[in-house]
Amino acid sequence: MIDELVTQLGPAQVLTDPDVTKSYLHDEAEWAPYGTARAVVRARNAADVQATVRWAIKHDVPVVARGAGTGLSGGANALDGCIVISLAKMNAIREINPLERIAVVEPGVVNDDLRAAVATEGLWYPPDPASSPWSTIGGNVGTNAGGVCCVKYGVTRDYVIALEVVTGTGEIVRLGRRTAKGVAGLDLVGLFVGSEGTLGIVTEITVKLRPLPDRGRTVIGYFDSMVDGGVAVREVARRGLTPSALELVDQTCLKAVDDLTHMGLSAEANVVLLGVVDEAGEAGAAAARQLQEAFTVGGATYVAETDDPEEADAMMAARRLAYPALERLGDLLTEDVCVPKEHVPEMLRRIDVIAAETDTTIASVAHAGDGNLHPLMITERGDDAARERAQRAFHRIVDECLDLGGTVTGEHGVGLLKMPGVAKELGPEVLAMQRAVKAALDPHGILNPGKVF
Repeated sequence: MIDELVTQLGPAQVLTDPDVTKSYLHDEAEWAPYGTARAVVRARNAADVQATVRWAIKHDVPVVARGAGTGLSGGANALDGCIVISLAKMNAIREINPLERIAVVEPGVVNDDLRAAVATEGLWYPPDPASSPWSTIGGNVGTNAGGVCCVKYGVTRDYVIALEVVTGTGEIVRLGRRTAKGVAGLDLVGLFVGSEGTLGIVTEITVKLRPLPDRGRTVIGYFDSMVDGGVAVREVARRGLTPSALELVDQTCLKAVDDLTHMGLSAEANVVLLGVVDEAGEAGAAAARQLQEAFTVGGATYVAETDDPEEADAMMAARRLAYPALERLGDLLTEDVCVPKEHVPEMLRRIDVIAAETDTTIASVAHAGDGNLHPLMITERGDDAARERAQRAFHRIVDECLDLGGTVTGEHGVGLLKMPGVAKELGPEVLAMQRAVKAALDPHGILNPGKVF
């Protein structure tokens, strides 16, 4: 079977050496199960993907697509006997069109590389997950990734207007349009964004771009507790403010970042809330003043504003470094629950309670402006009892989130880790609808089976 695939694609494109393929078998989701792939195909173009899918249909072999493997839900994890299709080599930026404000890219293009390329034209691609220096646009499409700026500018689905897809029947199709408007037919592009490789394999993406925003002003607030920071977040929303970023970082994260960078933030604050406004001129100054007032009402012990780009970049870099800094402390089991903004303080309080009752260290960072919280359960490597407690904490956080009217995943995707939670969130009737869509578009059941649904 594999020889047939090698004949079609060439030996350099089909990897079977276990020492080589093992690095393609899973993403960054802690403790999410994964199997051993039959082979890894390093696709060069849509034709390679199509040939692999048609081969898989013929031989009834599951297919798992992956980009950079930075996911945190197990969505790209291999199944025993599957074929993994790596899209990392499909990394060309095919077009940047300043007139239409669009870019056309292959799925292996790294997020920050696209942003740097369009910036030369005075344009900006807003979705910016914390993994943007490494994660690929195809992976961002698969999980409908968000990031720091999504509180104001939206998530990946808000920017994808067209896709080229290899379907579950082995066809290459184009979905969507390049025009500013278009209402012909169902929104299949929106359906595919966030489908985690279960409906088709994306081989080209057309995204909308925006003009580069003003550098803006950054407001920094120090708080005694995460709950106090959450109260400030709620006050920002109550005042009708929409900052371009509103990020919350707790003491455990600050200490880990300090150990990595020696910035000294943890000596100054228990909790840091970073707010950014990017309106220009007096409008920006007025928005920054309102943000400071909201932080003060929320109980900030210290509030300051900066329009110094270097200082602002350093503070935001500290936020982005939270995950890699915490990885140095042990195994990380990561959540990305999202609750209504009014319930951010209560959800943070419940996380503190869960940490105490399960005897689990839970560090927290948050895209707090839209209620997207990232509690990270930290355990010493090899400590099975701590691992079990962390997993209990993980599921309790999901339950508390749902109790407050939230959702189990704001941007990381369902993958494997969130499947029990999404079943509770959606219910059997809605799950049946989603499975019906999956069955229609993947009639052979080979595309990333056993995930999401």
